[in-house]
Amino acid sequence: MRTPTRLAPATVPLLLLLAACGGGQDPYSGEGGGALVVGSANFPESTLLAHIYAKALEAEDIEVETQLDIGSREVYYDQIAQGNLSVFPEYNGGILFYLEPEAESGDTQETNEAVRAALPDNLAILESSPAQNKDSITVTSETAEQENLTTIGDLQRVAGDMTLGAPAEFETRPQGVPGLADTYGVEFGGFRPLEGNLLVEGLRGGDIQAANLFTTNPAFTTGDFVALEDPENLFGSQNVTPLINKEAVGQQARDVLNAVSAELTTETLIELDARVQIDHEEADVVAADWLAEAGLD
Repeated sequence: MRTPTRLAPATVPLLLLLAACGGGQDPYSGEGGGALVVGSANFPESTLLAHIYAKALEAEDIEVETQLDIGSREVYYDQIAQGNLSVFPEYNGGILFYLEPEAESGDTQETNEAVRAALPDNLAILESSPAQNKDSITVTSETAEQENLTTIGDLQRVAGDMTLGAPAEFETRPQGVPGLADTYGVEFGGFRPLEGNLLVEGLRGGDIQAANLFTTNPAFTTGDFVALEDPENLFGSQNVTPLINKEAVGQQARDVLNAVSAELTTETLIELDARVQIDHEEADVVAADWLAEAGLD
């Protein structure tokens, strides 16, 4: 198995400069036998997924380059549309709400149908994996047991005495605090803007009693936390889904990426994220290990 060529983390000017090179031939367009360019956003799980995609493609003798840690969706989406990037690990609900901010939450199939309808003609999503990284309302295992909490709706009777920790935008976005009130009748007594590991520390320390954690957060591997069930699907679907530039990505590469998606589960992604974010293993090594275990190397 060949090791993919790794480029330095990209910025938009660098991507545009690369696209301009080559005497009018876009080196990343997929025409003329050019390499597929697999990108990632600037957070660890996205980088891990990009390595998984790249190494799976390389295992089938498809030439691959990587552009990692590019930035947010507002930065990288245009680069895919312009052909500077070929493949990107996305989340179906995330890309839907980027394209259609007023879209309603749905299951995986409904979300993918809506995404396909909203994408421009030159872009496509492939098959979604069972793996999801979605919003949750999470409490400690102790709180869940003491208050008999299983679903978000169970919080209705106790939320008034609790402080919710979440990123600042969660307080106003439709699927955040307003959605909790409208969908479940849950209104917290307080709100504290926190992000990342500060949410986990806040829960552990008791500064907050509930937190908006993503469901692949490695903290769930400790058994100390419980993500409450969302039976009304307030948070929608957030399946890991390859987003591709259709002109750049041929059928062989699509088949490879679909095979990866078929094997990737939420439980697997939590374990892999923990190896990268807690054990500090290199993402490319973790990706290679999983592909070997899944028989995709």
